[in-house]
Amino acid sequence: MSAKYNLSAGSLEIIMQGGKYPNPIMQILASKRINAGAADKERYRVVLSDSKNTISFAMLTTQVRDQVGPDVLEMYSVIQIDKYITSVIDNKAKGVGDARVLLILELKLIASGAEVGEKIGSPVQLTNDSSSSAPKTNVSNTNTNGTSTNSSVVYNKPATSNNPTPPMDTSENLSNQMTHPISSLSPYHNKWVIKARVTNKSSIRTWSNSRGEGKLFSLDLCDESGEIRLTGFKDMVDKFYDYVQVDKVYFISKCQLKSANKQYSTLKNDYEMTMTPETIIQECHDVDSSAIPQTKYDFVTIDKIANTEPNTIVDIIGVVKSVSDLQTFQAKSTGRELKKKDVTLVDQSKTAVALTLWGSEAESFDGTNNPVLVIKGARVTEFGGGKSLSTVSSSNIKVNPEMKECYRIRGWYDGEGANMDATNISARSGAGGFNTPWMSFKEVQDQNLGNADKGDYYQVMGTILLIRSENAMYKACPTPECNKKVIDLENGMYRCEKCNREFPNFKYRLLASMNVGDWSGNQWMSMFSSEVEKVLGQTSQEIGEQVEQNSEAMANIVDKCHFRQFILKCRAKMETYNDESRLKTVCIKVDPINYEEYNNHLIERIQQLIA
Repeated sequence: MSAKYNLSAGSLEIIMQGGKYPNPIMQILASKRINAGAADKERYRVVLSDSKNTISFAMLTTQVRDQVGPDVLEMYSVIQIDKYITSVIDNKAKGVGDARVLLILELKLIASGAEVGEKIGSPVQLTNDSSSSAPKTNVSNTNTNGTSTNSSVVYNKPATSNNPTPPMDTSENLSNQMTHPISSLSPYHNKWVIKARVTNKSSIRTWSNSRGEGKLFSLDLCDESGEIRLTGFKDMVDKFYDYVQVDKVYFISKCQLKSANKQYSTLKNDYEMTMTPETIIQECHDVDSSAIPQTKYDFVTIDKIANTEPNTIVDIIGVVKSVSDLQTFQAKSTGRELKKKDVTLVDQSKTAVALTLWGSEAESFDGTNNPVLVIKGARVTEFGGGKSLSTVSSSNIKVNPEMKECYRIRGWYDGEGANMDATNISARSGAGGFNTPWMSFKEVQDQNLGNADKGDYYQVMGTILLIRSENAMYKACPTPECNKKVIDLENGMYRCEKCNREFPNFKYRLLASMNVGDWSGNQWMSMFSSEVEKVLGQTSQEIGEQVEQNSEAMANIVDKCHFRQFILKCRAKMETYNDESRLKTVCIKVDPINYEEYNNHLIERIQQLIA
C-alpha cells in the first residue's frame, strides 16, 4: 500500500544543512502538542521522515494545522511541504550544541495516516552533526520557492549622501550570521538575528509623567513567517530614527522581547520587541532581499465598514473622489493647533467613505487626478449614525503604490467608477443638517422611536427648561483622544485607568443632563461637552476655572441659560436597566435657530394640514 507514496528521500539532510529542496514529500511518524498557555500560541512538534532519515526538530502552528485539517497530524500521514523556514537554536545549555529547527509554514495533505497505515522505508535519525555540517559560507535559510532568507555573501553598498550613517558598531557583521524567522522569536531565546523589512515607521511621540519625560517611536517589521513591532525609547530615537527607512530590509539583533500590548498594536504577533543599548540594526544589501515580503494588507471593502464596530483598525484601498481644503483649528482641551483634511474614497462596492488625514499628512496630501490611496491601519469612527475613517499615529499611507489591487481599482474607476453615484456611509443619518425629520416630543412618543438597533434621529426646536448643575463637570484625562474621568491621587498627580498612566494635569469636561420642552411636551436628554459649551456660551476650561474660585459659579452659569431656544439634533434609543426599558435621548448637535429654514418647515406643515 505504501509503495505508491514516493517520499523525497534525502531531502531532510539537504534541508537541515540549510540547502534548498522544493516541495518535499514526507511522512509524519509522531506529533505532540506544545501548550503555551493560550490556544493561539500552541504549536505541534512532529517527527518527520523522508524514507531515508528522520528528524524530531520540526514544528507547525495551530493555524497551519487548522488550514489543512486535524488528519494531517495522524501517525503515518503523508504530506507535501510547500513553504518552510529553518533556523538555528542555541542548545548549549543542554550540552548538545546548536540545533537546526524546521518550521513548516504551508503544507498539503496527500494521504491520511489511516490510508497509508505503515511507516515507509527504514529511516534513521539524522544527527545534529550531519544536520549542521555544512560550512557557513553555503548555509542559508530557505523556503521552497527557491529564495534564500540569509546569505553569507556581503554586498558592501557605497554610502551616499541620501543614506544616513549607520549608527552601530560595524565590527559585528550581522549578514554573516544565521537569521531566524520572526515567528520563532520568544522571550526564552535571546541569541538571534532577524532579517526583516520595515513596513511602517511611526512619528516621534513624547510623554511626561511622574517618572519623568521622554520620547519614543516604533517600527513594524515583517518577513516570510510573520510580523512584529519594534519600539525605541529616549536615546534609541536619536540613534536609529533617521537611519531606518520604510520599505528597506535590515538585519536586527539584541532586542528585548515581551508580550505585546494589543491596546496599541494590531500586528498578528503575541510578542513585541524593545530596543536596548546593545541593539544592532544593519541595512541588508543582499541581492536576494527582494524575497522579503512587502507590507501585508488585509483589505476590507468600503461597504463592509458600515457594519464595522467603531475603533476597529482596518486596511483600506480606494480612489480619491474629492478632497476638502486644509482646516486649521485649536484643540479646546489642550490649546494645541491641529490641522486636518477630509478625503472621500470610493471603491468597486459602489460605496463612499470619508477619511480624515491629520497633521503633516493633511498638509502634504494632494488629491489631484484622483489617486489611489492605500491605508494600513485606519481607525473606524462613528458619529450621527454614519461611519468614517481616520488616520492614527501608526497608520501607513501610500499614494498610487505598485500593487495589483491598485491597478485593478484604477481600471474600474477610469472605466465606470468616475461617473457612478456612490452610497455615502459617512452620511450622518440626518444628524448634521436639516435632513433630519422634524418632530415634536409628542410625535417621538406616539411613533415609539428608539427601537432601531442604532437608535432613531430627529430634530426639534426646543427650549431649555432646566439644567442640572450637580455633577455637570468632571476632571478628564489630558490625552487628546481620551475623555475618561481621572482619579485625584491627592499628591499633585491624576490617574487615568483607561490609559493606565498618571498625569500632573487634567482637562475639564462637561456632561450635562437637561430638560427640554416644546409645544407638545418635554424630554430629559444628555448632552456632551462640545454641545454643552454652545448652550452655556463658555468653554469647559473657562467654566472650570470659575468653579475653582467659586463653588456656586456653575449654578449661576446654568441659570442664565434657562429658557434659551436652540435647534437640537437628537438620537433616541431604548435601553434596558434592571430589567426596565426606558427611552434614552442624547443631543448630538446644538445649533442656533435658522428662522428662514424653520419657517419653511412650519409652512410645509401648515400646507399638509390644509391639503
